[in-house]
Amino acid sequence: MTFPRMGQIDIPVQTLFTELGHQVVPPPPVTKRTFDLGVKHAPEFACLPFKMTLANYIEAIEKGAEAVVTFGGAGPCRFGYFAQVQKGILHDLGYDFELLLLDPPGAETRELFRSLRFLFGKNLKQPGRIWRALRLAWAKAVFLDRANRLYRRLLPRVAQKKAAEMEYQKFLRVMAAERDLHRLELVYTALAHNLDNLARLETGRVLRVKIVGEIYMILESGVNFHTENILGQMGVEVTRSVSMTHWVEANLLKALFPGHRRRTELLSIPHLTSFVGGHGRETIAETVDAGTNRVDGVVQILPFTCMPELVAQSILPDLSRRFNLPVLSLVLDEHSGAAGVTTRLEAFVDLLREKREKDEAKAGV
Repeated sequence: MTFPRMGQIDIPVQTLFTELGHQVVPPPPVTKRTFDLGVKHAPEFACLPFKMTLANYIEAIEKGAEAVVTFGGAGPCRFGYFAQVQKGILHDLGYDFELLLLDPPGAETRELFRSLRFLFGKNLKQPGRIWRALRLAWAKAVFLDRANRLYRRLLPRVAQKKAAEMEYQKFLRVMAAERDLHRLELVYTALAHNLDNLARLETGRVLRVKIVGEIYMILESGVNFHTENILGQMGVEVTRSVSMTHWVEANLLKALFPGHRRRTELLSIPHLTSFVGGHGRETIAETVDAGTNRVDGVVQILPFTCMPELVAQSILPDLSRRFNLPVLSLVLDEHSGAAGVTTRLEAFVDLLREKREKDEAKAGV
């Protein structure tokens, strides 16, 4: 069994499937070969998330995966068609596998129930095992998001940035291997302790940048060229609302967490009155939140040809003027490169520092 790669989602998903008794073949980390496979076999004007997840399946099936578990969607975003189109492409290439499509509530339910029976079927007589697997996977997702927030906050403030990165990578490895629910808190506490013991820089108030945009492009560092780490190394604290747990709460458990949708609508509707699919509305809402809360700048990360994010991008200049908030849009595809992204981020950070100096001079600080 395999699944698409997106940030650290592989850790809780692999835990869930393994605890349910399935053999898991996780997709390997993104490499140049992943880019090459996606570009070779996907339609030319498909977005980068489509190409990269298609390549994930190819690489995993080559390693022995027999079933692909993926999510579906509804609305204007083409994400809702990913699974069906990718299945056709893979079958045309001669790959034999089972597609398990988990559509969110409100979409077609027949395929959802078929996939859930496949995942949970042999454990239906052991509901305790299913409950333990779900609890462990969800707890890992929660601690992973907490650790990521902690790492993003401390990285620009510590002198030993390489040591901080090594501690964070060690935490990810230990968290992936841990099977005891009650030890997860200890794993997180160890990371917090080790990061807190690193020498701090005398930086004063650091720049804060909010990252918004399409969820896959934000969370998968292999395709955004490690944007968060680059900014952290530059002494910038990165904030974002998009995360694994937020997506699950806002989409799969939205009836239990209605506040996410209400907040997004409250902040975005004055500027974007209709639903445009994907994370278009969230991009506008979080940019408004950044302007209201005096974040220094916003970086939008989106894949080339992404309609929801292009709609949002067209509104961002007005929000930038309204809130006196610098905004940088990084439109990425297979032709993008690490050097180009780094150069644009460096220039953006220089602009933010210059703007802060001018604002403080005006205020007499």
